[in-house]
Amino acid sequence: SVPGTKVELTVSCRNLLDMDTFSKSDPVVVLFVQVSGSSEWKEFGRTEVIDNTLNPDFVRKFVLDYYFEEKQNLRFDVPPGSQSSLFGEQDFLGQAFVALGEVIGSQRGRLERPLTGVPGKRCGTILLLAEELSNCRDIVTMQLCANKLDKKDFFGKSDPFLVFYRSNEDGTFTICHKTEVVKNTLNPVWQPFTIPVRALCNGDYDRTVKIDVYDWDRDGSHDFIGEFATSYRELSRAQSQFTVYEVLNPRKKCKKKKYVNSGTVTLLSFSVESEFTFVDYIRGGTQLNFTVAIDFTASNGLPSQPTSLHYASPYQLSAYALALKAVGEIIQDYDSDKLFPAYGFGAKVPPDGKISHQFPLNNNMENPSCAGIEGVLESYLQSLRTVQLYGPTNFAPVINQVAGTAAQVTDGSQYHVLLIITDGVISDMLQTKEAIVTASALPMSIIIVGVGPAEFEAMEELDGDEVRLSSRGRYAERDIVQFVPFRDYVDDSGNQVLSMARLAKDVLAEIPEQLLSYMKTRDIKPRRADPE
Repeated sequence: SVPGTKVELTVSCRNLLDMDTFSKSDPVVVLFVQVSGSSEWKEFGRTEVIDNTLNPDFVRKFVLDYYFEEKQNLRFDVPPGSQSSLFGEQDFLGQAFVALGEVIGSQRGRLERPLTGVPGKRCGTILLLAEELSNCRDIVTMQLCANKLDKKDFFGKSDPFLVFYRSNEDGTFTICHKTEVVKNTLNPVWQPFTIPVRALCNGDYDRTVKIDVYDWDRDGSHDFIGEFATSYRELSRAQSQFTVYEVLNPRKKCKKKKYVNSGTVTLLSFSVESEFTFVDYIRGGTQLNFTVAIDFTASNGLPSQPTSLHYASPYQLSAYALALKAVGEIIQDYDSDKLFPAYGFGAKVPPDGKISHQFPLNNNMENPSCAGIEGVLESYLQSLRTVQLYGPTNFAPVINQVAGTAAQVTDGSQYHVLLIITDGVISDMLQTKEAIVTASALPMSIIIVGVGPAEFEAMEELDGDEVRLSSRGRYAERDIVQFVPFRDYVDDSGNQVLSMARLAKDVLAEIPEQLLSYMKTRDIKPRRADPE
């Protein structure tokens, strides 16, 4: 996900246990963060203590770095207020466990959880609100022109250009934009240009923006014509009227009594657009729908044999089950109904042994959805016992099936992610390319996890990172496929937790960008979270 997405958590509690005999409790909330890939918890911070209340709304907030592709486990402890360093079991007011993705994936970024941990007692609830910190994602487009600039060149007129600087906290200036040079004129009109508001003023609308006007010289010794100062706020007023700035040259001003100015610069237009983020869409109610397709072809080996990629020992899940769990457990936080359609392909299915490329793992044609990732795993293991692994390996049917569902709702409220787990020996490459090119215009992404020892050149080609995928002269509108080989993530120490966290991270890293690219090409804005 976008590096440095910061999320601010606001914490409240309701109906806390009353421990104090004389007055109500004095609560504080301590946040612990689980160290990735381990079972260790680290204290991240604590709120202030609020005296004498069972329904505290804490002012001090927690600011966390948020990564869509990681499971970020949080634990909130409510020790009894001011004595917190000494507190024993008897005064503990409760705790709650939650993943950051669950809070962000909740409606309007609000989640209420019961506090637990005090046997036989109702401990009340904790309320969490997640908001992305506006690192000011607006982008400005403006156009300027100038009139009657001072003539600097001996032959001909000046060749003017503008340099923009933003002011820093310490009073220094940092260059943030240069316009192009307009040759041989004292009345230049510069091309419109675009700049992030962050770059222009660091998000502070009243901070000085300084603009220098220069005459370009081939040898790089550009002559200073003059300067003027403004601010983002002042520039933004130009949306309703032209703003004219006097260009002043301090040296001339001192020397010449009659000096008026060295010309004027006019702001012709100014407009602002927001760059939306993945979090904006999720908070606005976009649902991620997760579909699973599993390769049941004979090239995987007989499930009863330890050499088979589908073999699950009593001690260890198969590669298929591991990949499914790793990716599914993160994505399910963003799926409100937690119902996942799950299919198999490439097997002969009872009762009549027909070959199918999209049979429901739960054996229910009408409703192929399984409850949670656990439900998918259960149906997958059940199917292994009832179907006959066969072939060929056809991806297109299940891609087209999900594309059909995705095509029904294209307003940005639903986005589909299809996870295909396969040994990579694909039989219908042409049809699959065609299916992906068609799907690239729909609100969907495809993740392919390759298990086993095969060479995965065909999968790399579908991934389209190096070369944009095409089929019969049509190019994919956007890159929607992410491929990873499972074997890169099985670490030698047998530490599955760590390797699965890394797998999920790489597999899911492109999803936020792919979702944004769909919304952008369709000009879909996030629905505003309803105000309270």
